[in-house]
Amino acid sequence: MESLSLLFEGFGHAFTPMNLLFVVIGCLLGTAVGVLPGLGSSMAVALLLPMTFALDPSAAFIMFAGVYFGGLFGDSTMAILLNTPGQASAIASTFEGHRMARAGRAPQALATAAIGAFIGGMISCIVVVFLAPALAALSAEFGPAEYFALALFAFVATSSVVSDSVLKGLASLVLGLGIATIGIDSVSGAERFSFGVPQLFDGVSLVTITVAILALGEVFHVASRIRRDPTSRILRSEGRPFLSRAEFREALPAWLRGTGIGLPFGVIPVGGADVPTFIAYAAEKGLDRRRAHPQFGRGAIRGLAAPEAAGNATTGTAMGALLALGLPVSATAAIMLAAFRQYGLQPGPLLFERAPDLVWGLLASFFLAMIVLLVLNLPFAQLWAKLLLIPRPYLYGGIALMCGLGVFATSSSSFELLLLLGAGLLGFAMRRFQVPLAPLLIGMVLGPLAETSLRDALLSSGGDYATFVAGPIPIAIYLLLLGALAISIVGRLRARRTASPAAAEPVEAETAQRTRR
Repeated sequence: MESLSLLFEGFGHAFTPMNLLFVVIGCLLGTAVGVLPGLGSSMAVALLLPMTFALDPSAAFIMFAGVYFGGLFGDSTMAILLNTPGQASAIASTFEGHRMARAGRAPQALATAAIGAFIGGMISCIVVVFLAPALAALSAEFGPAEYFALALFAFVATSSVVSDSVLKGLASLVLGLGIATIGIDSVSGAERFSFGVPQLFDGVSLVTITVAILALGEVFHVASRIRRDPTSRILRSEGRPFLSRAEFREALPAWLRGTGIGLPFGVIPVGGADVPTFIAYAAEKGLDRRRAHPQFGRGAIRGLAAPEAAGNATTGTAMGALLALGLPVSATAAIMLAAFRQYGLQPGPLLFERAPDLVWGLLASFFLAMIVLLVLNLPFAQLWAKLLLIPRPYLYGGIALMCGLGVFATSSSSFELLLLLGAGLLGFAMRRFQVPLAPLLIGMVLGPLAETSLRDALLSSGGDYATFVAGPIPIAIYLLLLGALAISIVGRLRARRTASPAAAEPVEAETAQRTRR
Protein backbone atom coordinates (compact mmCIF):
# COMPACT_ATOMS: atom_id res chain seq x y z
CA MET A 1 0.00 0.00 0.00
CA GLU A 2 2.87 2.36 0.71
CA SER A 3 4.16 1.82 -2.81
CA LEU A 4 0.76 2.71 -4.26
CA SER A 5 0.53 5.93 -2.26
CA LEU A 6 4.03 6.92 -3.32
CA LEU A 7 3.15 6.08 -6.94
CA PHE A 8 0.09 8.34 -6.80
CA GLU A 9 2.31 11.13 -5.50
CA GLY A 10 4.63 10.39 -8.41
CA PHE A 11 1.72 10.76 -10.83
CA GLY A 12 1.08 14.20 -9.38
CA HIS A 13 4.70 15.07 -10.15
CA ALA A 14 4.66 13.50 -13.63
CA PHE A 15 1.39 15.17 -14.65
CA THR A 16 2.90 18.67 -14.62
CA PRO A 17 2.75 20.26 -18.10
CA MET A 18 6.53 20.31 -18.60
CA ASN A 19 7.03 16.70 -17.54
CA LEU A 20 4.17 15.56 -19.78
CA LEU A 21 5.83 17.44 -22.63
CA PHE A 22 9.13 15.65 -22.01
CA VAL A 23 7.34 12.28 -21.92
CA VAL A 24 5.94 12.96 -25.39
CA ILE A 25 9.27 14.32 -26.70
CA GLY A 26 11.15 11.27 -25.38
CA CYS A 27 8.64 8.84 -26.90
CA LEU A 28 8.75 10.64 -30.25
CA LEU A 29 12.55 10.69 -30.35
CA GLY A 30 12.85 7.09 -29.20
CA THR A 31 10.37 5.81 -31.77
CA ALA A 32 11.95 7.86 -34.56
CA VAL A 33 15.43 6.59 -33.71
CA GLY A 34 14.19 3.02 -33.31
CA VAL A 35 12.63 3.14 -36.77
CA LEU A 36 15.97 3.98 -38.42
CA PRO A 37 18.06 0.84 -38.96
CA GLY A 38 21.37 0.84 -37.11
CA LEU A 39 20.29 3.49 -34.64
CA GLY A 40 18.97 2.69 -31.19
CA SER A 41 17.88 4.13 -27.89
CA SER A 42 21.41 3.89 -26.50
CA MET A 43 22.73 6.18 -29.23
CA ALA A 44 19.81 8.60 -28.82
CA VAL A 45 20.40 8.89 -25.06
CA ALA A 46 24.12 9.34 -25.72
CA LEU A 47 23.42 12.20 -28.13
CA LEU A 48 20.95 13.85 -25.74
CA LEU A 49 23.16 13.44 -22.67
CA PRO A 50 25.38 16.51 -23.20
CA MET A 51 22.37 18.61 -24.23
CA THR A 52 20.21 17.98 -21.17
CA PHE A 53 22.51 19.20 -18.41
CA ALA A 54 20.61 22.48 -18.29
CA LEU A 55 17.33 20.63 -17.62
CA ASP A 56 15.87 19.67 -14.28
CA PRO A 57 16.97 16.08 -13.44
CA SER A 58 13.36 14.85 -13.34
CA ALA A 59 12.62 16.21 -16.80
CA ALA A 60 15.85 14.80 -18.23
CA PHE A 61 15.32 11.28 -16.89
CA ILE A 62 11.65 11.24 -17.85
CA MET A 63 12.73 12.06 -21.41
CA PHE A 64 15.48 9.41 -21.30
CA ALA A 65 12.97 6.80 -20.17
CA GLY A 66 10.66 7.74 -23.04
CA VAL A 67 13.56 7.35 -25.46
CA TYR A 68 14.44 3.96 -23.93
CA PHE A 69 10.91 2.60 -24.27
CA GLY A 70 10.30 4.23 -27.64
CA GLY A 71 13.45 2.72 -29.12
CA LEU A 72 12.15 -0.80 -28.56
CA PHE A 73 8.72 0.16 -29.94
CA GLY A 74 10.25 1.62 -33.10
CA ASP A 75 12.67 -1.25 -33.76
CA SER A 76 9.84 -3.58 -34.71
CA THR A 77 8.47 -1.30 -37.43
CA MET A 78 11.45 -1.72 -39.77
CA ALA A 79 11.89 -5.34 -38.73
CA ILE A 80 8.37 -6.05 -40.01
CA LEU A 81 8.25 -3.79 -43.07
CA LEU A 82 11.81 -4.11 -44.37
CA ASN A 83 13.14 -7.23 -42.64
CA THR A 84 15.78 -4.82 -41.26
CA PRO A 85 15.88 -4.83 -37.45
CA GLY A 86 17.15 -1.59 -35.98
CA GLN A 87 18.70 -3.43 -33.03
CA ALA A 88 19.44 -7.03 -32.09
CA SER A 89 16.36 -7.06 -29.86
CA ALA A 90 14.15 -6.88 -32.99
CA ILE A 91 15.81 -9.73 -34.89
CA ALA A 92 13.39 -12.36 -33.57
CA SER A 93 10.45 -10.20 -34.71
CA THR A 94 11.59 -10.39 -38.33
CA PHE A 95 11.12 -14.15 -38.61
CA GLU A 96 7.32 -14.17 -38.61
CA GLY A 97 6.58 -10.44 -38.68
CA HIS A 98 8.10 -9.88 -42.12
CA ARG A 99 6.33 -12.97 -43.45
CA MET A 100 3.05 -11.45 -42.26
CA ALA A 101 3.91 -8.21 -44.09
CA ARG A 102 4.79 -10.04 -47.31
CA ALA A 103 1.46 -11.86 -47.10
CA GLY A 104 -0.39 -8.52 -47.06
CA ARG A 105 -0.90 -8.47 -43.29
CA ALA A 106 1.51 -5.64 -42.47
CA PRO A 107 -1.10 -3.57 -40.55
CA GLN A 108 -1.98 -6.56 -38.38
CA ALA A 109 1.71 -7.29 -37.80
CA LEU A 110 2.39 -3.70 -36.74
CA ALA A 111 -0.65 -3.77 -34.45
CA THR A 112 0.52 -7.07 -32.93
CA ALA A 113 3.93 -5.56 -32.22
CA ALA A 114 2.51 -2.35 -30.74
CA ILE A 115 0.00 -4.09 -28.47
CA GLY A 116 2.56 -6.70 -27.41
CA ALA A 117 5.05 -3.97 -26.54
CA PHE A 118 2.35 -2.17 -24.56
CA ILE A 119 1.32 -5.28 -22.61
CA GLY A 120 4.89 -6.33 -21.84
CA GLY A 121 5.95 -2.84 -20.87
CA MET A 122 2.87 -2.10 -18.76
CA ILE A 123 3.07 -5.36 -16.78
CA SER A 124 6.77 -4.78 -16.21
CA CYS A 125 6.06 -1.25 -14.93
CA ILE A 126 3.48 -2.62 -12.50
CA VAL A 127 5.97 -5.21 -11.26
CA VAL A 128 8.74 -2.67 -10.79
CA VAL A 129 6.55 -0.39 -8.65
CA PHE A 130 6.43 -3.15 -6.03
CA LEU A 131 9.84 -4.63 -6.80
CA ALA A 132 11.98 -1.47 -6.73
CA PRO A 133 11.47 -0.68 -3.00
CA ALA A 134 12.24 -4.31 -2.15
CA LEU A 135 15.38 -4.19 -4.27
CA ALA A 136 16.36 -0.92 -2.60
CA ALA A 137 15.89 -2.49 0.84
CA LEU A 138 18.00 -5.47 -0.27
CA SER A 139 20.74 -3.21 -1.60
CA ALA A 140 20.98 -1.55 1.83
CA GLU A 141 22.58 -4.83 2.94
CA PHE A 142 25.28 -4.45 0.31
CA GLY A 143 28.84 -3.67 1.35
CA PRO A 144 32.08 -3.46 -0.66
CA ALA A 145 32.27 -7.25 -1.12
CA GLU A 146 28.68 -7.42 -2.37
CA TYR A 147 29.13 -4.54 -4.81
CA PHE A 148 32.33 -6.10 -6.14
CA ALA A 149 30.49 -9.40 -6.71
CA LEU A 150 27.67 -7.54 -8.46
CA ALA A 151 30.12 -5.68 -10.72
CA LEU A 152 31.96 -8.93 -11.50
CA PHE A 153 28.63 -10.55 -12.35
CA ALA A 154 27.86 -7.75 -14.80
CA PHE A 155 31.34 -7.94 -16.32
CA VAL A 156 31.36 -11.68 -16.93
CA ALA A 157 27.71 -11.91 -17.98
CA THR A 158 27.90 -9.14 -20.57
CA SER A 159 31.25 -10.19 -21.99
CA SER A 160 30.83 -13.97 -22.16
CA VAL A 161 27.15 -14.88 -21.95
CA VAL A 162 25.76 -12.29 -24.36
CA SER A 163 28.63 -12.04 -26.84
CA ASP A 164 28.89 -14.52 -29.70
CA SER A 165 32.64 -14.70 -29.11
CA VAL A 166 33.85 -14.90 -25.52
CA LEU A 167 37.28 -13.63 -26.58
CA LYS A 168 35.83 -10.56 -28.29
CA GLY A 169 33.52 -9.86 -25.36
CA LEU A 170 36.37 -10.04 -22.85
CA ALA A 171 38.56 -7.87 -25.11
CA SER A 172 35.84 -5.21 -25.19
CA LEU A 173 35.45 -5.40 -21.41
CA VAL A 174 39.20 -5.07 -20.80
CA LEU A 175 39.29 -2.10 -23.15
CA GLY A 176 36.51 -0.39 -21.20
CA LEU A 177 38.20 -1.10 -17.87
CA GLY A 178 41.48 0.24 -19.26
CA ILE A 179 39.86 3.50 -20.37
CA ALA A 180 38.24 3.84 -16.94
CA THR A 181 41.63 3.70 -15.21
CA ILE A 182 43.12 6.60 -17.19
CA GLY A 183 43.93 9.63 -14.98
CA ILE A 184 45.16 10.32 -11.47
CA ASP A 185 44.50 7.55 -8.94
CA SER A 186 42.26 9.00 -6.24
CA VAL A 187 43.91 6.92 -3.48
CA SER A 188 47.62 6.97 -4.24
CA GLY A 189 47.75 10.07 -6.42
CA ALA A 190 49.75 8.18 -9.04
CA GLU A 191 49.43 8.98 -12.72
CA ARG A 192 47.91 6.09 -14.68
CA PHE A 193 48.01 5.67 -18.47
CA SER A 194 47.81 9.41 -19.18
CA PHE A 195 51.19 9.43 -20.99
CA GLY A 196 51.99 12.87 -19.61
CA VAL A 197 49.02 14.53 -21.34
CA PRO A 198 47.56 17.12 -18.91
CA GLN A 199 44.08 16.83 -20.43
CA LEU A 200 43.95 13.17 -19.36
CA PHE A 201 44.85 13.76 -15.70
CA ASP A 202 41.14 14.02 -14.80
CA GLY A 203 40.34 10.88 -16.75
CA VAL A 204 38.43 10.32 -19.98
CA SER A 205 34.94 11.77 -20.23
CA LEU A 206 32.32 9.04 -20.30
CA VAL A 207 30.07 11.31 -22.36
CA THR A 208 32.72 11.73 -25.04
CA ILE A 209 33.46 8.00 -25.28
CA THR A 210 29.78 7.07 -25.27
CA VAL A 211 28.85 9.50 -28.04
CA ALA A 212 31.91 8.46 -30.07
CA ILE A 213 31.49 4.69 -29.73
CA LEU A 214 27.74 4.54 -30.29
CA ALA A 215 26.96 7.46 -32.59
CA LEU A 216 30.10 8.51 -34.47
CA GLY A 217 31.28 4.90 -34.85
CA GLU A 218 27.92 4.04 -36.45
CA VAL A 219 28.28 7.00 -38.82
CA PHE A 220 31.69 5.76 -39.97
CA HIS A 221 30.36 2.21 -40.31
CA VAL A 222 27.42 3.31 -42.48
CA ALA A 223 29.66 5.58 -44.58
CA SER A 224 32.01 2.68 -45.29
CA ARG A 225 29.16 0.50 -46.56
CA ILE A 226 26.81 3.03 -48.13
CA ARG A 227 27.62 1.87 -51.68
CA ARG A 228 27.41 -1.84 -50.82
CA ASP A 229 24.09 -2.06 -49.00
CA PRO A 230 21.20 -2.26 -51.44
CA THR A 231 18.20 -0.07 -50.75
CA SER A 232 15.07 -1.90 -49.72
CA ARG A 233 11.52 -1.23 -50.76
CA ILE A 234 8.99 -0.44 -48.06
CA LEU A 235 6.03 -2.78 -48.16
CA ARG A 236 2.58 -1.30 -48.35
CA SER A 237 0.80 -1.40 -45.03
CA GLU A 238 -2.62 -0.02 -45.77
CA GLY A 239 -5.67 -1.30 -43.97
CA ARG A 240 -6.90 -1.60 -40.44
CA PRO A 241 -4.16 -1.02 -37.84
CA PHE A 242 -5.91 -3.27 -35.31
CA LEU A 243 -6.60 -6.94 -34.76
CA SER A 244 -9.79 -8.91 -35.16
CA ARG A 245 -11.17 -10.81 -32.18
CA ALA A 246 -9.80 -14.10 -33.50
CA GLU A 247 -6.35 -12.59 -34.03
CA PHE A 248 -6.40 -11.02 -30.57
CA ARG A 249 -7.35 -14.35 -28.94
CA GLU A 250 -4.57 -16.04 -30.91
CA ALA A 251 -1.94 -13.52 -29.82
CA LEU A 252 -2.97 -13.01 -26.17
CA PRO A 253 -1.40 -16.21 -24.70
CA ALA A 254 1.84 -15.49 -26.60
CA TRP A 255 1.90 -11.92 -25.25
CA LEU A 256 1.53 -13.20 -21.70
CA ARG A 257 4.11 -15.98 -22.11
CA GLY A 258 6.56 -13.54 -23.67
CA THR A 259 6.06 -11.09 -20.83
CA GLY A 260 6.74 -13.81 -18.27
CA ILE A 261 9.96 -14.75 -20.06
CA GLY A 262 11.16 -11.16 -20.38
CA LEU A 263 10.54 -9.90 -16.83
CA PRO A 264 13.52 -11.61 -15.10
CA PHE A 265 15.94 -10.50 -17.81
CA GLY A 266 15.41 -6.86 -16.85
CA VAL A 267 17.29 -7.54 -13.61
CA ILE A 268 19.88 -10.05 -14.88
CA PRO A 269 22.77 -8.25 -16.62
CA VAL A 270 22.82 -10.26 -19.84
CA GLY A 271 22.54 -7.48 -22.38
CA GLY A 272 18.93 -6.29 -22.03
CA ALA A 273 16.20 -7.36 -24.44
CA ASP A 274 18.26 -9.42 -26.91
CA VAL A 275 18.30 -12.78 -25.11
CA PRO A 276 14.62 -13.05 -23.96
CA THR A 277 13.26 -12.27 -27.45
CA PHE A 278 15.00 -15.34 -28.89
CA ILE A 279 13.93 -17.48 -25.93
CA ALA A 280 10.30 -16.37 -26.34
CA TYR A 281 10.39 -17.07 -30.08
CA ALA A 282 11.92 -20.52 -29.52
CA ALA A 283 9.28 -21.32 -26.88
CA GLU A 284 6.41 -20.40 -29.22
CA LYS A 285 7.97 -22.34 -32.07
CA GLY A 286 8.24 -25.40 -29.84
CA LEU A 287 4.57 -25.10 -28.88
CA ASP A 288 3.61 -24.63 -32.53
CA ARG A 289 5.15 -27.96 -33.49
CA ARG A 290 2.65 -29.74 -31.24
CA ARG A 291 -0.35 -28.20 -32.96
CA ALA A 292 -2.34 -30.05 -35.58
CA HIS A 293 -1.73 -27.27 -38.11
CA PRO A 294 1.63 -25.54 -37.46
CA GLN A 295 1.72 -21.91 -38.54
CA PHE A 296 5.38 -20.98 -38.09
CA GLY A 297 7.14 -20.21 -41.36
CA ARG A 298 3.96 -18.78 -42.88
CA GLY A 299 3.52 -15.63 -40.79
CA ALA A 300 2.41 -16.93 -37.38
CA ILE A 301 1.06 -14.09 -35.27
CA ARG A 302 2.28 -15.79 -32.08
CA GLY A 303 5.82 -15.83 -33.46
CA LEU A 304 5.71 -12.02 -33.50
CA ALA A 305 3.64 -11.43 -30.37
CA ALA A 306 5.91 -13.31 -27.96
CA PRO A 307 9.25 -11.65 -28.87
CA GLU A 308 7.73 -8.17 -28.82
CA ALA A 309 6.22 -8.67 -25.37
CA ALA A 310 9.40 -10.29 -24.05
CA GLY A 311 11.66 -7.50 -25.29
CA ASN A 312 9.56 -4.72 -23.82
CA ALA A 313 8.97 -6.57 -20.55
CA THR A 314 12.65 -6.04 -19.77
CA THR A 315 12.39 -2.25 -19.84
CA GLY A 316 10.54 -1.62 -16.59
CA THR A 317 12.47 -4.15 -14.53
CA ALA A 318 15.72 -2.88 -16.06
CA MET A 319 14.90 0.61 -14.83
CA GLY A 320 14.01 -0.86 -11.44
CA ALA A 321 17.41 -2.57 -11.23
CA LEU A 322 19.09 0.69 -12.25
CA LEU A 323 17.24 2.80 -9.66
CA ALA A 324 17.40 0.33 -6.77
CA LEU A 325 20.76 -1.36 -7.31
CA GLY A 326 22.64 1.00 -9.60
CA LEU A 327 23.08 -2.00 -11.91
CA PRO A 328 22.95 -1.32 -15.68
CA VAL A 329 21.84 -4.37 -17.65
CA SER A 330 22.26 -2.86 -21.13
CA ALA A 331 24.13 -0.14 -22.98
CA THR A 332 21.22 2.29 -22.60
CA ALA A 333 21.00 1.66 -18.86
CA ALA A 334 24.77 2.18 -18.57
CA ILE A 335 24.47 5.59 -20.22
CA MET A 336 21.58 6.52 -17.93
CA LEU A 337 23.71 5.53 -14.94
CA ALA A 338 26.38 7.91 -16.25
CA ALA A 339 23.70 10.60 -16.53
CA PHE A 340 22.72 10.08 -12.87
CA ARG A 341 26.34 10.61 -11.88
CA GLN A 342 26.60 13.72 -14.04
CA TYR A 343 23.73 15.15 -11.99
CA GLY A 344 25.46 14.17 -8.74
CA LEU A 345 23.03 11.32 -8.01
CA GLN A 346 23.89 7.73 -7.13
CA PRO A 347 21.18 5.11 -7.82
CA GLY A 348 20.55 2.80 -4.89
CA PRO A 349 18.56 2.76 -1.65
CA LEU A 350 19.66 6.28 -0.69
CA LEU A 351 18.20 7.63 -3.94
CA PHE A 352 14.72 6.62 -2.75
CA GLU A 353 15.30 8.63 0.45
CA ARG A 354 17.16 11.64 -0.95
CA ALA A 355 15.17 12.16 -4.16
CA PRO A 356 11.75 10.51 -3.73
CA ASP A 357 10.07 13.00 -6.09
CA LEU A 358 12.52 12.11 -8.84
CA VAL A 359 12.22 8.34 -8.32
CA TRP A 360 8.45 8.05 -8.06
CA GLY A 361 7.82 10.72 -10.69
CA LEU A 362 10.05 8.71 -13.02
CA LEU A 363 8.24 5.46 -12.19
CA ALA A 364 4.88 7.13 -12.81
CA SER A 365 6.11 8.48 -16.15
CA PHE A 366 6.72 4.89 -17.31
CA PHE A 367 2.95 4.28 -17.39
CA LEU A 368 2.36 7.52 -19.26
CA ALA A 369 5.09 6.65 -21.76
CA MET A 370 3.49 3.28 -22.52
CA ILE A 371 0.12 4.92 -23.28
CA VAL A 372 1.74 7.63 -25.42
CA LEU A 373 3.72 5.02 -27.37
CA LEU A 374 0.63 2.91 -28.04
CA VAL A 375 -1.14 6.00 -29.41
CA LEU A 376 1.87 6.87 -31.56
CA ASN A 377 2.51 3.41 -32.94
CA LEU A 378 -0.93 2.03 -33.75
CA PRO A 379 -2.11 4.68 -36.24
CA PHE A 380 1.22 6.22 -37.29
CA ALA A 381 3.48 3.23 -37.90
CA GLN A 382 3.57 3.82 -41.66
CA LEU A 383 4.45 7.48 -41.05
CA TRP A 384 7.53 6.42 -39.12
CA ALA A 385 8.60 4.29 -42.07
CA LYS A 386 8.77 7.43 -44.23
CA LEU A 387 11.78 8.60 -42.19
CA LEU A 388 13.76 6.19 -44.32
CA LEU A 389 13.15 8.49 -47.28
CA ILE A 390 15.72 10.91 -45.81
CA PRO A 391 18.93 10.44 -47.83
CA ARG A 392 21.42 8.63 -45.67
CA PRO A 393 24.29 11.10 -46.34
CA TYR A 394 22.17 13.93 -44.90
CA LEU A 395 20.89 11.83 -42.02
CA TYR A 396 24.25 10.56 -40.82
CA GLY A 397 26.00 13.82 -41.63
CA GLY A 398 23.59 15.54 -39.26
CA ILE A 399 24.29 12.93 -36.59
CA ALA A 400 28.06 13.53 -36.92
CA LEU A 401 27.50 17.28 -36.57
CA MET A 402 25.38 16.75 -33.45
CA CYS A 403 28.13 14.58 -31.96
CA GLY A 404 30.74 17.29 -32.36
CA LEU A 405 28.49 20.13 -31.15
CA GLY A 406 27.32 18.17 -28.12
CA VAL A 407 30.81 17.25 -26.94
CA PHE A 408 32.24 20.72 -27.58
CA ALA A 409 29.31 22.36 -25.76
CA THR A 410 30.10 20.42 -22.58
CA SER A 411 33.89 20.73 -22.64
CA SER A 412 34.82 23.73 -24.86
CA SER A 413 38.01 21.80 -25.63
CA SER A 414 39.51 20.95 -29.01
CA PHE A 415 41.27 18.02 -27.32
CA GLU A 416 37.86 16.47 -26.57
CA LEU A 417 36.99 16.73 -30.28
CA LEU A 418 40.19 14.88 -31.18
CA LEU A 419 39.37 12.29 -28.52
CA LEU A 420 35.86 12.04 -30.00
CA LEU A 421 37.34 11.36 -33.44
CA GLY A 422 39.78 8.75 -32.12
CA ALA A 423 37.11 6.94 -30.08
CA GLY A 424 34.76 7.11 -33.08
CA LEU A 425 37.34 5.33 -35.21
CA LEU A 426 37.67 2.77 -32.40
CA GLY A 427 33.90 2.25 -32.48
CA PHE A 428 34.07 1.80 -36.26
CA ALA A 429 36.83 -0.80 -35.90
CA MET A 430 34.84 -2.68 -33.26
CA ARG A 431 31.83 -2.84 -35.58
CA ARG A 432 34.02 -3.85 -38.50
CA PHE A 433 35.42 -6.83 -36.58
CA GLN A 434 32.10 -7.57 -34.78
CA VAL A 435 33.39 -6.76 -31.29
CA PRO A 436 30.44 -6.06 -28.95
CA LEU A 437 30.06 -2.52 -27.63
CA ALA A 438 28.08 -3.14 -24.43
CA PRO A 439 30.97 -4.72 -22.46
CA LEU A 440 33.15 -1.67 -23.15
CA LEU A 441 30.49 0.74 -21.90
CA ILE A 442 29.65 -1.33 -18.84
CA GLY A 443 33.35 -1.71 -18.10
CA MET A 444 33.76 2.07 -18.16
CA VAL A 445 30.71 2.70 -15.98
CA LEU A 446 31.19 -0.07 -13.41
CA GLY A 447 35.00 -0.20 -13.49
CA PRO A 448 35.47 2.56 -10.87
CA LEU A 449 32.82 0.93 -8.65
CA ALA A 450 34.56 -2.46 -8.86
CA GLU A 451 37.98 -0.94 -8.13
CA THR A 452 36.74 1.10 -5.16
CA SER A 453 34.80 -1.86 -3.73
CA LEU A 454 37.81 -4.14 -4.12
CA ARG A 455 40.08 -1.72 -2.26
CA ASP A 456 37.55 -0.98 0.48
CA ALA A 457 36.86 -4.68 1.08
CA LEU A 458 40.55 -5.50 1.36
CA LEU A 459 41.26 -2.52 3.62
CA SER A 460 38.39 -3.34 5.96
CA SER A 461 39.43 -7.00 6.19
CA GLY A 462 43.14 -6.40 6.58
CA GLY A 463 43.95 -7.86 3.16
CA ASP A 464 41.96 -11.07 3.67
CA TYR A 465 40.54 -12.20 0.29
CA ALA A 466 38.08 -14.51 2.06
CA THR A 467 35.91 -11.45 2.72
CA PHE A 468 34.63 -11.67 -0.87
CA VAL A 469 32.86 -14.96 -0.11
CA ALA A 470 32.09 -14.35 3.55
CA GLY A 471 28.44 -13.36 3.27
CA PRO A 472 25.36 -15.04 1.75
CA ILE A 473 24.78 -12.31 -0.85
CA PRO A 474 28.19 -12.61 -2.61
CA ILE A 475 27.90 -16.42 -2.58
CA ALA A 476 24.42 -16.20 -4.14
CA ILE A 477 25.68 -13.80 -6.83
CA TYR A 478 28.63 -16.07 -7.67
CA LEU A 479 26.32 -19.10 -7.88
CA LEU A 480 24.02 -17.21 -10.26
CA LEU A 481 27.04 -16.30 -12.35
CA LEU A 482 28.18 -19.93 -12.51
CA GLY A 483 24.66 -20.96 -13.50
CA ALA A 484 24.53 -18.38 -16.28
CA LEU A 485 27.91 -19.51 -17.57
CA ALA A 486 26.86 -23.17 -17.47
CA ILE A 487 23.66 -22.46 -19.42
CA SER A 488 25.63 -20.45 -21.98
CA ILE A 489 28.24 -23.20 -22.44
CA VAL A 490 25.62 -25.93 -22.82
CA GLY A 491 23.68 -23.83 -25.33
CA ARG A 492 26.75 -23.21 -27.44
CA LEU A 493 27.76 -26.87 -27.40
CA ARG A 494 24.28 -27.86 -28.58
CA ALA A 495 24.40 -25.21 -31.30
CA ARG A 496 27.73 -26.59 -32.54
CA ARG A 497 26.40 -30.14 -32.58
CA THR A 498 23.35 -28.99 -34.54
CA ALA A 499 25.47 -26.99 -36.96
CA SER A 500 28.01 -29.77 -37.58
CA PRO A 501 25.63 -32.20 -39.36
CA ALA A 502 24.19 -29.32 -41.39
CA ALA A 503 27.68 -28.30 -42.48
CA ALA A 504 28.61 -31.89 -43.27
CA GLU A 505 25.62 -32.51 -45.58
CA PRO A 506 26.88 -30.33 -48.48
CA VAL A 507 30.33 -31.96 -48.23
CA GLU A 508 28.83 -35.46 -48.33
CA ALA A 509 26.62 -34.53 -51.29
CA GLU A 510 29.59 -33.13 -53.20
CA THR A 511 31.65 -36.28 -52.45
CA ALA A 512 28.84 -38.52 -53.66
CA GLN A 513 28.49 -36.49 -56.84
CA ARG A 514 32.20 -36.78 -57.56
CA THR A 515 32.02 -40.56 -56.95
CA ARG A 516 29.22 -40.90 -59.50
CA ARG A 517 31.28 -39.01 -62.03
